[in-house]
Amino acid sequence: MTTVRVRGIYATALTRLLSEMEEYEIVQPSEPIEARFPASFADTPATVTIETTDDRLGVGVDSTADASGQDVTNAIADRGIDALSWSDPVPPEAVFDGRVIDTTTNGAVVDLGASEGYLPFTNTNDHVERGDQLRVQVATAVPPWTDDRPILRCDTAVSNGFARLVRGETTSASNTIDITELLSTEPREGWTVRWSDRASDSSFDALTEALEALNERAARIDHALEDAVGDPRRRVTPRSTAWVWFGRETRFALDEHRRSVTSTMDGHHRIKAGANAASAAVDFTEAVCEPTGSFPFDVTIRQFGPHVGDRIALRHGKPDGRCFDLGPGKVTDHTDETITIERRMSPGGTYDALGIERRAGDTAVTKLTEGRWWYPTVYRSAEDKRRGTYVNVCTPVELFPESARYVDLHVDVVKHADGTVERVDDDELDAACDRGDVPDVLAERARTVATSIQRALSE
Repeated sequence: MTTVRVRGIYATALTRLLSEMEEYEIVQPSEPIEARFPASFADTPATVTIETTDDRLGVGVDSTADASGQDVTNAIADRGIDALSWSDPVPPEAVFDGRVIDTTTNGAVVDLGASEGYLPFTNTNDHVERGDQLRVQVATAVPPWTDDRPILRCDTAVSNGFARLVRGETTSASNTIDITELLSTEPREGWTVRWSDRASDSSFDALTEALEALNERAARIDHALEDAVGDPRRRVTPRSTAWVWFGRETRFALDEHRRSVTSTMDGHHRIKAGANAASAAVDFTEAVCEPTGSFPFDVTIRQFGPHVGDRIALRHGKPDGRCFDLGPGKVTDHTDETITIERRMSPGGTYDALGIERRAGDTAVTKLTEGRWWYPTVYRSAEDKRRGTYVNVCTPVELFPESARYVDLHVDVVKHADGTVERVDDDELDAACDRGDVPDVLAERARTVATSIQRALSE
């Protein structure tokens, strides 16, 4: 049985989801989880850890066993039509031979072979400059939809919820709980154990199991690092990580799982994903009354934004996990669940699919409706003449306080200035399906939406 530890704003829903499956056992529960579930959860090491991402848009699934981690990822991603997942080529604890390709005031950019990482100078005791070859470990992984590089360090360690083994250290920190001598297992030779605060409340059997698991990962690292530092490449990956991005429909599906356990307002996860400040408001509402009715979009946008006059970004996700910022736009109107944003376009190049030149003074007027599988952008000249319309087919739009978010599904529909309607990029969607980036059911929805838009624009 795969043991799973869950944390973050999706914890209750995912605990409910996984605990209903015979192959998973929830362990190391948080206090709210213990209070909400009648079952008794073991305080033992987890094979898989699920944590909400810092931007609250999804979760990271970290695993010490590739097969079980992928199974958990699939179980989560299957909850909604607009959930997408990707394996991380630079997971936590992975060790690389790297080469410094640039330095900043506070750190260095390191070529890892197929990717790059960032080494803060505080994470190394040595002087680092461009061209240096060095061995680094991933301290913090990042979701593919962010603009950040994974954070690196020069020391080597493995950890779980109970302890941390550090390679090469000979003494423990002064606040270390001295319980190692009471266990039947010792830290691997050449590694020093640092016990977490959780260890003081755990059984000797659990601590022994935790230390044995860390020793196994440490042994893999020792074996992989016998050779000298060479050209940039990955040397060993003791753990694997996958990222699951939740779309709007998936968040509402997770609401249903949470609602079967505790009081949950419609849009619980959607609201919490939009802003940190919203979490406390949602928790308070659910604590003092039994929520009823539909998702209160108008109240949410009035309280947290975006408001008319605000500037928000168009965060244009791609099915392969990347995300691009299409530039900030000013909110010029808000009606029901639709906002209108206007962007000033810089000259140079052409507009995709429309095949027309980008000119000075052009504006792009985009109407975004919460929950809609598409949105239109009308390009106008400096003389306010319509130059063309581009309708983007995407996962359901979410209007957050500082950005509109969705994942582009490749296929789109354009209407030229002369009234000609054209459907484009079906081949890109087909290719994305072949690569496994877009599930068949999601691709079929995208094609259906594109067909409806093409028909409507042609009438």
